[in-house]
Amino acid sequence: MNAAWASVVAGLPILLVHLAVTAALLVGGVAIYILSACYHELEHIRQGNIAAAVVLSGQTMALAIPLAVMMAQSVSVPDIVLWGVVAIIVQFVAVIAVRLSIPNLRAAIGRGEIGPALVLVTAQLAAALLNAAALSG
Repeated sequence: MNAAWASVVAGLPILLVHLAVTAALLVGGVAIYILSACYHELEHIRQGNIAAAVVLSGQTMALAIPLAVMMAQSVSVPDIVLWGVVAIIVQFVAVIAVRLSIPNLRAAIGRGEIGPALVLVTAQLAAALLNAAALSG
């Protein structure tokens, strides 16, 4: 039991640092997404637009999935930062590709249409899963 406790005490600071760095990447990725969105999602959400809330929630999950896998595979903070940035970039490329392939997506989400929002979220999550698999090697 003492060896197990010593292992937890020794590993806890590393776990907390890795978790904090990954959480910062997630918050940063979501912030960049919000700032670069072609519509003002937070304003739409405050006005009760469910489609905008669905899209932002989906993007948050789509960023969290590959970041979680990347953190599990990484061995150091620089490794987490490097591969975390790569994961975020890949997710943004996927979002841009989907937005370009769905005509009037911005307007549809602005009007609160759930269908286009769900298509975008599904594509975001599909890209996240593929991104996570690729990151896990």
